[in-house]
Amino acid sequence: MSTPFPPAEARHTAELLALRSLIRLVTEIDDNGAIPPRRLAATLPDLSTHQLRSVSDTARAHGLVRIAPGAGLELTDIGMELADLYDAMARWARRHAVPAPVCEFSSRIRHVLDIVAPALATESADGLSRPSAVRLNSAEAEADLARPRTLLIQWLADNSQVVTVSEPEPIA
Repeated sequence: MSTPFPPAEARHTAELLALRSLIRLVTEIDDNGAIPPRRLAATLPDLSTHQLRSVSDTARAHGLVRIAPGAGLELTDIGMELADLYDAMARWARRHAVPAPVCEFSSRIRHVLDIVAPALATESADGLSRPSAVRLNSAEAEADLARPRTLLIQWLADNSQVVTVSEPEPIA
């Protein structure tokens, strides 16, 4: 299966998925359940008010979260699948100690996306080619990367609406 994304859309989507604040929001809700109304700032205290508002708006616009009456901000089915994808990427990065043996969860996700993103517009799901500026230290790491790469391509193919939403405001 080929990815149906032009290079600009693939790059934009990878940048969106690599946003630290989006990774934090999705994984927080996945790990701990819905965030009650007016508790977002207390739940993610390291993010500014602007970042919180922006990531919440961006995640809702892309269909990753929704506001559930009485529960607060919760993941949609697409958001839950993204959380699973993030977990698979982090497991690969932990196993191969990239970008470092000890680092933040979101750094692991961002690093894996940096490795696989250049291939999104040109690669098939079988992972035969991977034009990337990032080189891996072992053939085992390269071979193991096929699973997260395939999961990402499948997630993008299944959720093309995430790709087609307009450019989000930068939220670091």
